[in-house]
Amino acid sequence: MESAREPADERSERRHRDSFGISEGCESCSEESSSSCSSDDSDEDSSPLPTTLPIIHTNGQVYTYPDGKAGMATCEMCGMVGVRDAFYSKTKRFCSVSCSRSYSSNSKKASIMARLQGKPPTKKAKVLQKQPLMAKLAAYSQNQNNQQSQVKTKAAVPLDSFDWGNYIGSGDLMGAPVSCFKHVPMGTSWDDITEGIRVEVLNSDSSLPMKVYWIASIIKLAGFKALLRYEGFDSDSGQDFWSNLCVPDIHAVGWCASGGKPLVPPKSIQHKVTNWKAFLVKRLTGAKTLPSDFSTKVQESMQFPFKKLMRVEVVDKAHLCRTRVALVQQVIGGRLRLVYEESQDGSDDFWCHMYSPLIHTIGWSRSIGHRFKRSDVAKKLDGQVDAPGQLFAKVKDVDQSGEWFKDGMKLEAIDPLNLSAICVATVRKVLADGYLMIGIDGSEAADGSDWFCYHGTSPSIFPAGFCEINSIELTPPRGYTKLPFRWFDYLRETSSVAAPVKLFNKDVPNHGFVPGMKLEAVDLMEPRLVCVATVTRIVHRLLRIHFDGWEDEYDQWVDCESPDLYPVGWCQLTGYQLQPPAMQASRDLTAGVPKQRKKSQQYKGQKKIAALQLKDEAAKADDFSFRQSSSNSTDGFFVKQEP
Repeated sequence: MESAREPADERSERRHRDSFGISEGCESCSEESSSSCSSDDSDEDSSPLPTTLPIIHTNGQVYTYPDGKAGMATCEMCGMVGVRDAFYSKTKRFCSVSCSRSYSSNSKKASIMARLQGKPPTKKAKVLQKQPLMAKLAAYSQNQNNQQSQVKTKAAVPLDSFDWGNYIGSGDLMGAPVSCFKHVPMGTSWDDITEGIRVEVLNSDSSLPMKVYWIASIIKLAGFKALLRYEGFDSDSGQDFWSNLCVPDIHAVGWCASGGKPLVPPKSIQHKVTNWKAFLVKRLTGAKTLPSDFSTKVQESMQFPFKKLMRVEVVDKAHLCRTRVALVQQVIGGRLRLVYEESQDGSDDFWCHMYSPLIHTIGWSRSIGHRFKRSDVAKKLDGQVDAPGQLFAKVKDVDQSGEWFKDGMKLEAIDPLNLSAICVATVRKVLADGYLMIGIDGSEAADGSDWFCYHGTSPSIFPAGFCEINSIELTPPRGYTKLPFRWFDYLRETSSVAAPVKLFNKDVPNHGFVPGMKLEAVDLMEPRLVCVATVTRIVHRLLRIHFDGWEDEYDQWVDCESPDLYPVGWCQLTGYQLQPPAMQASRDLTAGVPKQRKKSQQYKGQKKIAALQLKDEAAKADDFSFRQSSSNSTDGFFVKQEP
């Protein structure tokens, strides 16, 4: 009985060894991979695997295909070339059942004639074996990714692409982690992606005529991009390469075994190891890889609820004080191209993210008392539908029955027409549901047409004194001559009061940004553009965004949770066009002409004449709650930070 059991044990061991394609190491990488690697032999038509699997001979090295036979095969019916073990029946003569049956039918002659005439095959080889679940998921994900890739290629603007890998390199430059951006694909599922993870990638250092793969480890992460190094190069960085982890050719270890793909080491290091199977077993034991459902999650996170011809209310870019109806015309990575309903040729458009505070459901303006421009379009187009309310970003509920903002209160606010400036501002009108109409002091139109709407919990408004305490330049009212600007004097001169500190949003999330991080950011003065950018300063939850290659005057203050910030590689993933840094040479050539990013409506205010003189004026400022002791927990948000 013992001898009868022995062959079965040997076959079991052999199946376990060869399910990895080249080694048994996949089960050491992840539980998901190991569970899928031992189920390849469930097909009734598959023959037992031989002990030795010699197939591909390259520079004296021997590699194998999972079925241990002749590797590739050609369908005798349709001429399709594919991996042999994916073909139908034990003889592996046909790629599918239909080809096998058609071979003896009347279509045989026509098919053979077509092949002789050089016509391409009309079918794809189908895998009719009972595949493990991982193989089915991998095949589905690959198909979906290929379709998505085709769509991206058509949607992308045909400009020279920017190479983040060369820009960041292997030095000290770093990209903001994907986990800093909760609104992007995989933004809430990225915490487990770390340096040192192993993946299966295309082997670009191979002379074989088909696609082959090899194991690589993540050396450095920058957003969606990863610096990868093939296993076997050890400390040699000469062949390191950057890749987007969410593209179709990046897989968890075990994917090749599940899908019948060959693992072949790069030819430049084939001579270094005599037994690559043992090498991989040693390297991959205890190593981490991508989650088994990584590709599926990527595809799911790339689905966006807004659809073409949905109607929304959006800020009127020509008059910030009001909204207009617009139609969704395009959705790219969650960014919406909105065309105002009255636009005849579709050129009057506006770009924003689907979670932008600038868009709302139809009827929002009327419900809160906001100005609204009625459309002259009497009839809706076929297919138009009002976007459901649950698709829009939610704001905090506030209690306006108690102490709340009042008309005439003073504060500091980011100027939406010049996002590099924080200005002296006034609450002009209190709307319903916590919304405020705000005007920039010294530059307001008499009819209020340049007022703008912020919610009371917006991170873009601050109490009087915020800039001084945090060493930020405050833009004084236009025409104000008593410089340096002093809030105490200004409030007395204008007979005004400052909005109480406790009304402002003091929540500071653990956002993860640090100065110097690279990212992709919308130029909010030209919101169709997404540009290469850097975080240069952080004040609580406020980020100073610098557009690489441009002067500091084009910097913008942006909240850490803004949907207009994206990780490195987001444009590549979604098919959006990324604007590269402006080169010094191009700036010299265009000196004296309008800048690329126009700011035609911007008001920059007066330049600061003298540095802020931070003297102790507590005796004068009894009316300012922002001067309270730092021991008061409610004002901990306003601790001074070093510039």
